[in-house]
Amino acid sequence: MRFFDDIEIGHRREIGAYIFTADSIKTFAAKFDPQRFHLDEEEGKNSLFGGLAASGWHVGSACMSLLVADGQRLAREAAERGEEIAVWGPSPGFRDLRWIRPVLAGDTISYVNVVVDKRTSASRPGWGILTARTTGTNQRGEEVYSITASAFVPMRAKTG
Repeated sequence: MRFFDDIEIGHRREIGAYIFTADSIKTFAAKFDPQRFHLDEEEGKNSLFGGLAASGWHVGSACMSLLVADGQRLAREAAERGEEIAVWGPSPGFRDLRWIRPVLAGDTISYVNVVVDKRTSASRPGWGILTARTTGTNQRGEEVYSITASAFVPMRAKTG
């Protein structure tokens, strides 16, 4: 992963895509969001969604999984080049979570992360706070999901 100093506002990362199958929708819903339109095709078809719909929490969880996997991939690639790896800290939170359109069985959602703000942490020397907006877009080009989240990112150690 990159250091705070190396990241520019506007930096864009395509973090991957996830296919929402009927089975994955039902499995997630049974465990975490057991509403009828997430568990049964007929109920989904007769709901406002018009089909078996993924839980918004499932859509967000798929996004998080891809975000972490992409960060791990970037860290591996940097290590292979012999670069120092920035180990990011936790997230102090998120805002503006939106489930814009239903995600239905068979949809493929592609996620993109764009840095929208960065600032030096006032309370944690050596750290910055990076804020990025992540969006999910279906195979028809329709935005279905967005979230703005922050993370603590280490600054490069000053030498000399």
